[in-house]
Amino acid sequence: MFKEDFPIFDDQLIYLDSAASSQKPKPVLDTMLSFYTHQYSNVHRGTCALASRATQMYEDARQTVADFISADKKEIIFTKGATEAINLVASGYAQTLKTGDEVLVCISEHHANFVPWQQACLKSGATFKVFGILPDGTWDMDDFNKKLTTKTKLVAIAGMSNVLGVLNPVKEIINFAHKNGVKVLVDSAQSICHSAIDVKKMDCDYLAFSGHKIYGPTGIGVLYAKKEVLEQLPPYQFGGDMIDIVSVEKTTFAQLPARLEAGTPPIAEAIGLSSALDYVQQIGWDKVQAHGKCVFTHLIQQLKEMKDIQFLGNPDLKSGLVSFNINGIHPNDLSMILSKQNVCVRVGHHCAMPLHQFFNLSASIRVSLGLYNNEQDVDTFVVALKKAIGFFK
Repeated sequence: MFKEDFPIFDDQLIYLDSAASSQKPKPVLDTMLSFYTHQYSNVHRGTCALASRATQMYEDARQTVADFISADKKEIIFTKGATEAINLVASGYAQTLKTGDEVLVCISEHHANFVPWQQACLKSGATFKVFGILPDGTWDMDDFNKKLTTKTKLVAIAGMSNVLGVLNPVKEIINFAHKNGVKVLVDSAQSICHSAIDVKKMDCDYLAFSGHKIYGPTGIGVLYAKKEVLEQLPPYQFGGDMIDIVSVEKTTFAQLPARLEAGTPPIAEAIGLSSALDYVQQIGWDKVQAHGKCVFTHLIQQLKEMKDIQFLGNPDLKSGLVSFNINGIHPNDLSMILSKQNVCVRVGHHCAMPLHQFFNLSASIRVSLGLYNNEQDVDTFVVALKKAIGFFK
């Protein structure tokens, strides 16, 4: 349906690894090429027409991002990815947490929303706590309720697991946390491309996502935070563009968002992200979700008919991606055979080792869909998978 918008595809390539990184539509590629060939300049402070245009495009991109998630423009910080966005917040918390404080995350978190909080607690003397999941892959809310205490300072959770494909009930967590005076960070790296996000309705304190997961370029990410909490974050990096006055004696810092965007920013990448968000908006969330549901349902139906398949979690609760193993065959071996048939999947622990340990696994195969996938892709994949299995049986 949308594959013709993505120049990378030919008659042979079956790309089922969008959870790792999505392919780029022609409008995004054209926008970035045009910027580099006709409009490129560094941003802010330049007085020439070229610099003024580049600055306007960069700041317009910030407005596009803000509109996309229903935020205020000054609440948007550009980073190099979701990982840096989360680390920016964790770095700030590492300076304010103290012994006796607690940070609570889920066992299913991507390492990017797990390790930064673990390390922040180690540096500060705070306690790093983890709540569990149920065998079907959903959050163990009883465990969460037990582990959220008066000592908890932050809850860090994913909108959607990059292994389980479950769209998590973040609003329920946020409501409960806020009643107890606890702030919440939501990692939306996976969920950003599957459903519309309204940070005002969600009421999260922080939200992070990457451009390359939603058909934009690599090297660009977003940190959203409520203005009042964003103002409390100390600078993550120091250098140009984030200062107010520098002297030998001291330095004062710029207002938001500049204070948290040191150095030359990812200018072309921000503009490319803006184009990607425009592309999704022009299609419309209703069509995006309907197409995704149709293709993913077809995928799950096909997989459930296969013998010896072991799903991570309940396949009927998933959306957009599914992780599994075939009993008796190492996932690395299967992925190698699939690769030789021009089928791209992901294999490994998917930056979620604690989650795989929960399922007593070292690795799994992950199949994840994008706008460019269709039922024919699924059929081709299933044929290739059966062929690969047959090689070992």
